[in-house]
Amino acid sequence: MPHLPDVVLWSVPAFVLLTVVEMVSYRLHPDEDSAGYEARDAATSVGMGLGSLVFDALWKIPIVAVYSAVYTLTPLRVPVLWWTLPLMLLAQDFFYYWSHRGHHVIRVLWACHVVHHSSEKFNFTTALRQPWTTWTVWPFYVPMIALGVHPAAVAFCSGANLVYQFWVHTERVGKLPRPFEYVLNTPSHHRVHHASQGGYLDRNFGGILIIWDRLFRSFVPETERPVYGLTKNIHTFNPLRVATHEYAAIARDVRAADSWSERAGRVFRGPGWQPAGFTENKAPEKTEARKATEAAKTTAPAKEPVA
Repeated sequence: MPHLPDVVLWSVPAFVLLTVVEMVSYRLHPDEDSAGYEARDAATSVGMGLGSLVFDALWKIPIVAVYSAVYTLTPLRVPVLWWTLPLMLLAQDFFYYWSHRGHHVIRVLWACHVVHHSSEKFNFTTALRQPWTTWTVWPFYVPMIALGVHPAAVAFCSGANLVYQFWVHTERVGKLPRPFEYVLNTPSHHRVHHASQGGYLDRNFGGILIIWDRLFRSFVPETERPVYGLTKNIHTFNPLRVATHEYAAIARDVRAADSWSERAGRVFRGPGWQPAGFTENKAPEKTEARKATEAAKTTAPAKEPVA
């Protein structure tokens, strides 16, 4: 088993320092156009981050078991060397892109990831607003394990990706020189990702590299100032509600569904999916033909009983 450092743990002092610096910068140089900080929002984000450490430790037990089984069964082996590690980081970033994209377009996965987008602020504490149900993420990295990458190496690469993404959660950094903006995920690109405007929705999924978005046509540059949060904000600082609100919404929609196809759609289609003819006050609206048929039934005289 390769001995690789826990990069997230080692980076905690840097997270704290950068957050303090950013807070002080807003005090010294306030920007009315920036979302900035709000005490309850920041506290909720930090609380979600601390909670994620606890829940991630629990989810790791079955995930490590599955990864270990796949690694044992595959005949392939990729050694951890100075030249293989960058290739592993590249592969992990590629699979992260598809995991991240999947968590935006499949509702049951979005129920996990929506936590990270629930803040209407955008600062370094937003990076800490992590979900408590990351059991939906592990399947996307099974191909790496099957190709012979040790689970510990995958964990290291995932940690490095997470650490990189901390610094892109800020409004205090403008656009970087063009070569960096073209290749890397930057604060400008990630501000777009966290925006709730229609043209910015479901864009810029890259972790370390933005080239995947350019390659798979999900890239949008930052033009207008983003409005952060969800299309329908939840307006709560309760960590339990932040963590579970979309799961509760799915359960309500499934209970109210009229058919198994609608139930499946409520779980596996996109977060904004609605069945044809759906209205807010009533499940799928009746077609004109169906309305006419039902009206005829209610107005037609009852038949005389047969003698």
